[in-house]
Amino acid sequence: MKARTRADQGRPLHLIIVAVAGLLLPVATWAQQAGDELHVLPVRGNVFMIVGAGSNITVSAGIDGQVLVDAGSAAMADKVIKTVAEIGASVAGGPARLTTCVGPPCYQPGTWGPLTPFGFASPSYNAVIASPRAMKPIRWILQATLDPDHSGGAPKIAAAGVTYNGGEAGRLVGNTIPATIIGHENILKRMTELKYPEEGWPTETYYIPSHKLSQYVNGEGIQLYHAPNAITDADSIVYFRFSDVISAGDVFTPGRYPMIDTAKGGSVQGVLDGLNKIIDLTFPEFRHQGGTLVIPGHGRLGDVSDVAIYRNMVEVIRDRIQDLIKDGKSLQQIKVARPTLDYDGIYGSPDRFIDAVYQSLTNK
Repeated sequence: MKARTRADQGRPLHLIIVAVAGLLLPVATWAQQAGDELHVLPVRGNVFMIVGAGSNITVSAGIDGQVLVDAGSAAMADKVIKTVAEIGASVAGGPARLTTCVGPPCYQPGTWGPLTPFGFASPSYNAVIASPRAMKPIRWILQATLDPDHSGGAPKIAAAGVTYNGGEAGRLVGNTIPATIIGHENILKRMTELKYPEEGWPTETYYIPSHKLSQYVNGEGIQLYHAPNAITDADSIVYFRFSDVISAGDVFTPGRYPMIDTAKGGSVQGVLDGLNKIIDLTFPEFRHQGGTLVIPGHGRLGDVSDVAIYRNMVEVIRDRIQDLIKDGKSLQQIKVARPTLDYDGIYGSPDRFIDAVYQSLTNK
C-alpha cells in the first residue's frame, strides 16, 4: 500500500479510504447509468465522441454542417439526432476564442470548459466558433462499419439531415435530399445482399485504397482509408487531419477481442493490417503516449500505445494458433489449449475470435 503523505498524517485511515472511494464514485455511477443514455466526450477541436448509441459515434460539428462517422443502432437514432443537435447548438452559440495554440494545454484549467457544455480547443475551430451563421444540419454520414450497431440508425439520421447541391443527385424526399452517406463500395454490396433498409445505403462509394472528402469540412480535411478484409471486407478508417483524430470503427475495440466475420470477408491478417495502418497514421506526443487520439468502434478513447498493445495481442494469439495448427491440432484441441488465457481477463470470451483466427489461417 502506498505510504501516507505528510498531509495525511494524523488523519484517520478510514477517512482517507472514504476520500479515495469518493474519487472513484463518478466512474461507478456513470457505469450504472450508462444503459440507454448517451454521453458526449469532447475529443479535440470540433471532434466529439458519442458513447452509448450501440456503437461509438464520431461527430465533427462546425459551420459547414455536421459529419458523423457511423450512425449507431436503430433503437438509439432519435437520441442520437437530439444529441448531435445539442452539440451543434453549443458550438454555434459559443463565443469566439482566438488562439494559435493546439489542444487543451493551451487553456488555463477551468477557463475553456465553460465556453460550451462540451468544450473545445483548437485553432481549426476559430472560424467555426466566430461565425455568426446558424449551424447547418447533419450533412454527411461516413459509414465505416457494416454491423447494425453502427449502421442501423443511418436511415432515420440521414433523413434528419440534408445534402446541399445544385441538382437532384441522391434521393429526393419531399423538398429535401437526406444527408449524404459515404462508404466503401463493399459496404453497399453487403447491405444490398443482406437486405438492409435502402434509406441507409451509401449514396456515394469509393473503391480505391482511400477517399478524400471533396472539400475542407469544419476547417480540416477528412480522409477515409479502406481496411480490406478486416472485421469484414467493408471497413473504413476515418482520419480527421487537422484535429489529429482517427475514427477506427470495429477494427479497434480495446475492451473486447476483434469480432471478425469471415463469412463477410473478414480475416485476422486484415485486422492486423488495419491496426498497422492506424499506427502508421498516428503520432505520439511523448514516448508513445498522447498525440493522435483514436476513437474505437466500442470502448474507451485511445492513443497510439493503446492501438499497439491491441495489435500485439492479436499478433501473439495469431502466432500461437498458427503454431498449434502446424502441430496438427484441430479447432477443438486449440480451444482446449487456451491460447488466449493470459488475455481473457481483459478482452472477455475468446471463442468467436479463436474460431475466426482458425478459419482465417486454414480457410475452413
